[in-house]
Amino acid sequence: MNNPLLEPFNEAPFSKIKNEHFKPAFLQAIEDAKQEIDDITSNPDAPTFENTVVALDFAGQQLDRISSVFFNLNSAETNEEIQKIAQEVSPLLSEFGNDITLNEALFQRIKTVYENRDAIELTPEQATLLDKKYRSFSRNGANLNDADKKRLREIDAELSKLKLTFGENVLAETNAFELLLTNEEDLNGLPEGEKEAAAHLAESKGKEGWLITLDYPSYIPFMKYAENRELRKELALAFGSKGFHNNKFDNQENILKIVKLRFERANLLGYPTHAHFVLEERMAETPEKVLEFLNELLAKAKPAAEKEYVTLEEFAKELDAIDRLEKWDSAFYSEKLKQKLFNLDDEKLKPYFKLENVINGVFKISEKLYGLKFNEVQTIDKYHEEVKTFEVYDEQDNFISLFYADFHPRPGKRGGAWMTSFKSQYTLNGVNSRPQISNVCNFTRSTSKKPSLLTFNEVTTLFHEFGHALHGMLANTTYPSLSGTSVYWDFVELPSQVLENWCYEKEALELFAFHYETGELIPMELVDKIKESSNFQEGMATLRQLSFGFLDMAWHGTDPTNISDVKAYEVKAFESTNLFPETPETCMSTAFSHIFQGGYSSGYYSYKWAEVLDADAFHYFKENGIFNREIANKFKENVLSKGGTENPMELYKRFRGAEPNIDALLERAGLLEVNE
Repeated sequence: MNNPLLEPFNEAPFSKIKNEHFKPAFLQAIEDAKQEIDDITSNPDAPTFENTVVALDFAGQQLDRISSVFFNLNSAETNEEIQKIAQEVSPLLSEFGNDITLNEALFQRIKTVYENRDAIELTPEQATLLDKKYRSFSRNGANLNDADKKRLREIDAELSKLKLTFGENVLAETNAFELLLTNEEDLNGLPEGEKEAAAHLAESKGKEGWLITLDYPSYIPFMKYAENRELRKELALAFGSKGFHNNKFDNQENILKIVKLRFERANLLGYPTHAHFVLEERMAETPEKVLEFLNELLAKAKPAAEKEYVTLEEFAKELDAIDRLEKWDSAFYSEKLKQKLFNLDDEKLKPYFKLENVINGVFKISEKLYGLKFNEVQTIDKYHEEVKTFEVYDEQDNFISLFYADFHPRPGKRGGAWMTSFKSQYTLNGVNSRPQISNVCNFTRSTSKKPSLLTFNEVTTLFHEFGHALHGMLANTTYPSLSGTSVYWDFVELPSQVLENWCYEKEALELFAFHYETGELIPMELVDKIKESSNFQEGMATLRQLSFGFLDMAWHGTDPTNISDVKAYEVKAFESTNLFPETPETCMSTAFSHIFQGGYSSGYYSYKWAEVLDADAFHYFKENGIFNREIANKFKENVLSKGGTENPMELYKRFRGAEPNIDALLERAGLLEVNE
C-alpha cells in the first residue's frame, strides 16, 4: 500500500493520510530508526562527537515527523480509531525509546566521547548536546543491571498507556455531560451572545433549547453570568468531578498507579522521589527549592487572598443574602464585584476583540518587535477546514516558519489551548531547515449573526500560546533536540507569559482593538480599566495557582506507596491554600491532565516561576519602551532563538544583565503593598 507517511514530505500530507496508514508507518519508521542506531554502533571508527552524538540526534527523524502528525491529531482531531491506535503504538514508542537508552554499545560510545570532552573543543551548544545525550542515558537506566533495566522498560510501557487512558477518560467525561435548558428563564443573566452560542450548539446536535457543556467557551460564561445558582452548582460539580464517578472513566486508580510507578522508577535510578529526578534538569534544581519558592509566594499572597475572599463573601451576602460563598459562586460574584468596582464587563469588551482582529494584532506586534510578516496561504494541506495556515517571513524576506492556527472547539478536540510543532528547526549540511508550528485553542465560533468575539481572558490566552509559537518559529540552532521550546520546563513559559503583557498596553491595543461593527478603537477609559482591574483578586488567583503547584509536589515529591484515597490526599495537599468550603463530590486530581497526562509532573510551579521571569523581563521593556527593537532583539537573540542550547539562567542574564527579581512580580500583582 502506498503510505504517504513513509514518503518524503515537507508539510504533513493530511488529505492523503488515512487512519490505517498510521500503524504500518510507525512500525516501518521504528525499524528504519533502529537501523540508523545500528549504523552508529557498528561504525568501526573510534567514537567522535560527530559520528556518535550528532548522528544520534539526527537519527529517527522520519519517526519524529510521523509521531508529531499522529499525536497532534490525537489531541486536535481524534476519534475512537485514532485513540485505539494511540494505545497500540504508545508502548511500541516507549519500547523503542528504551531500546536506545538501554543500548549498551551506544551508551559506551556516548560515554567515551563524554569522558574525553575536555580534550575536544566544543561550542557551548555542542557541549550542551553532549551533556544532554549522556544524561538521557544515565537518567534512563544505562547504568542499571539487566534485571533493573527490564523493570524500567515495563514501568515505561505501563506509564505510557496509563497517561493516555487518563486523558481519554477526561475527554470522555467532558463530552458525556450536557446541560440542555428548555426554559429561557434558566439563562437569566447570560449575555445575548452566549445565549445565541448555546442555542447554536443545541441546534448543531439536533436538539431544541440551549445547550451548555463542560467545554470552556460554554462553561466559563455560564459560571460567570448565570443567575440560577442551582444550575451553576450542577455545572460546577460536573466540571469538578471529571474522572471521579466510580465508573469506567474513573481516574482514581490510574493516578495511584501513575504516581507509584513514577516513584518506583525514580528509586530504580537512584533518586529519592520522582520530583528529585525531574527537577535535576530544571532551573529550580530540587523539590526543597520549589517548596521554598511556593511558600515564599504563599506568605505574600495569602493575606491578600483572605481579604479578597471576605470582601467577596460580604458582597454576595449584601447583594443576594447568600449565607455561605461556595465554589460555584466565585466567578459569578467576582464578575458582579468587578463590574461594580471598575464598571468593566467582559461583554463590553468583547465587541472590540473580534478573533480575526486579535490574530492580526498579535501578528503586528510580532512585526514591530521582531520584524516578522505573516502571509495567509490556502495551498497548505490541513487536518480540518477550520485550520488557518500562514507562511512567516522576516524583513529580508527570508522564510522563517510555517504556522498553523486552529481556534474552535470540536467533539474530537481536547479542551484548553496549546502550542505544538509538526517539524522542528535544525541546521544540517549548511541548510537551516525551518520549523512548522501550530497553535490550538477553543474559542467560541462565529454564528450567523456575530463573528467570533473573545473575552479579554481569551485574548491573553491567544497571546500566551502565540508567545510559545514565537519561541518555536524563531528557533535558530543546529541540533533538533535543542531547538525551539526544547528547554527546561520552568523556562518554557517565559516567552508565552511575557507576551501577555502587551494585551494591557495602550500602544499595543491601538493596533487591533476595534469594534467589530463600528470600527471604533477601544475607548482609552476601557483600556485604563483593564489595567486597573488586572490586579483584581490577584491574591485569590495566586493562591489558586499555588494550590496546583502544592498538589503536584504532594503527588510527586513524597513516597506515595501508602496513599489509597485520592480525594483525602488531595484535601490535605490543599490545606494551606483553601478558601472555599470543601465539596466532597469533586476532585481536582482526577482531571489534572497537566501533571498526569502532559509534561508538567513536578513542574506545575513553573507557571509562577515563569511569572517572576516574565514580570522582570517586561519591566525591562517598560523602562525602555514596549516596542524597543534593541531590547526585543536582545530577547530574540538570547532567549527565543537559542532554544535549549545553554543553561537558561545564563541566557536570561545575557538578556537582562542580572538574575530575575521576584519583586517585579509582587509589584505588578499589587502584593507588595499588602505586605508592607
